[in-house]
Amino acid sequence: MTPGTALSLARPVRDRAARVPAFANGAAGEAPGDSEDEAAGLLAALGGAAVLLGADLGVDLLTEAAARLLGVAAHPTGAGEKLKDLLDRSHLGPAARQALGSLARLDGKGSACLRSGAGAKILARRVALPHRRTALLLTPDRPPPEAPLGQHADPLTGLADRAGFIAAVTARLGQTPAEGGGAFGVLVLDLDRFHVVNDTLGPAIGDQVLIAVAARLRAALRAGDLPARLNGDEFAVLIHAGTGVAELEALARRLMDTLGRPYLPDGQPVSLSLSVGIARAPEDGTAADTLLRRAAIALHAAKAAGRARLAAFTPEMQARSETRRQMETDLRRAFALRQFELHYQPQVELPDNRLFGFEALLRWRHPARGFIPPDQFVPVAEEVGLIAPIGAWVLAAACAEATRWPAPLTVAVNVSGLQFEQGDLLGAVASALDRTGLAPERLEIEITESALLVNPEATLGILHQLRERGVRIAMDDFGTGYSSLTRLQSFPFDRIKIDRSFVSGRRGLAEGRAIVRAIAGLGASLGMRTIAEGVETEEQLASVRAEGCTEVQGYLFGRPAAVCDLPAVIAGFGRRAAQVTEIPV
Repeated sequence: MTPGTALSLARPVRDRAARVPAFANGAAGEAPGDSEDEAAGLLAALGGAAVLLGADLGVDLLTEAAARLLGVAAHPTGAGEKLKDLLDRSHLGPAARQALGSLARLDGKGSACLRSGAGAKILARRVALPHRRTALLLTPDRPPPEAPLGQHADPLTGLADRAGFIAAVTARLGQTPAEGGGAFGVLVLDLDRFHVVNDTLGPAIGDQVLIAVAARLRAALRAGDLPARLNGDEFAVLIHAGTGVAELEALARRLMDTLGRPYLPDGQPVSLSLSVGIARAPEDGTAADTLLRRAAIALHAAKAAGRARLAAFTPEMQARSETRRQMETDLRRAFALRQFELHYQPQVELPDNRLFGFEALLRWRHPARGFIPPDQFVPVAEEVGLIAPIGAWVLAAACAEATRWPAPLTVAVNVSGLQFEQGDLLGAVASALDRTGLAPERLEIEITESALLVNPEATLGILHQLRERGVRIAMDDFGTGYSSLTRLQSFPFDRIKIDRSFVSGRRGLAEGRAIVRAIAGLGASLGMRTIAEGVETEEQLASVRAEGCTEVQGYLFGRPAAVCDLPAVIAGFGRRAAQVTEIPV
């Protein structure tokens, strides 16, 4: 860790040998701490400005950010320095020193508001740590006096707000080279999946994390760079120097590392990752709004690549962004005008090739572009918050259609992982069943393994409630990247769907057959049926049957059919069954 970063450590006030007993000074019988490595790890979890104390109120570690707030040298001298000695060296007044000392001696949590020697307000919070250790977390209540923001300060973090940031970028664009003008960079930063913190720990904890993020961000930047909070969990930085792509990417990686380290608001560990978009002036724009928008476009590209990524703006991103924006507009219109429809693909039971149900597949009939495949519009629907209402419509339409089929034919409906987070999936299923009168056991919900990754306990709770109502549950695309026996053991799935890539031979014939055999055997041992997707030829059918699959789905038995064609499809399977003659014993 280098000086100037948010979590770079001042030289420890005790050498390693002296620090270990103090840092591990716990109650009798407790295991000692892991000395310097444990201290550094804990300090990284505390935020930008922190003082780590031992049981005797000795200063074990001090961050650079805390040293600046207290007005002390970054490298304190003397072994075994006490908190009182540190405060006496600080520029805090007598009242502030007394308040901070009293806070450190408290049991449990506490807070105090101080005034620094420079006149800035500092919020100090005490956090109790294992082995009778204590941390004092220091947060400036407003920006440093050398960078006043006036009415353009964000009230929560003290950083510049959006208006202040745009004003600063505009001013920078207007500077001549003689005034220090020229090329500069704009970074837009977003905390990945920050909403989970608010949803699980509450907005008060979320605010504490945002304050800590701002403190780390401010401490990590160089003099002259301007950090801002644009809204929610989105931040921005105006970079005055070092504006080559390589330099900006190196800075972005450093920020991703610093801001992505764990936080400990009120003693609760919070881990987040960071995505960053980069734009440069004047190459990427000569207006503040343009630069900010293009950095945001690059941020979106970084998130689309998998989050915890960075990306620098390119003209190709602009074209993709415009296409996506048009897709979003068309998608909202399509939902309002009911341009979606469902097609249904037969699902067949082996060995007698008996039709047992259909999978409902969403289709979008665009008025100008014709049918648009789901893999092009479903990700957009998930991003813009449309997946829950679209998913509710799919459930209602599929259940209504299934009531027209002869019982006990079933209907399988795919559910996005975001429907577990963003929508009332239980309510949508209950509404669809109650309004249509479809028997619950004739509805099957298909989820992908990735849906179990984000909030597995909540997701499994919803699945159990669906199962209690009588709805069947299938795991879709099993074996494509997240598979584990633990996931199958965590819930009694009715059916495992084997991904088509193992059936088609794209992964190699021998490898595909081995995986199909393993999954089919696993399903049989757990009492779950296995359905092989993508069966298109008699050879593939013979292969998956030989490997133990109990069901199949694919073009060999029928392509996805429109509602108007389903009576003929069902009748066709009926005629096949009637043609099978029983061999007398």
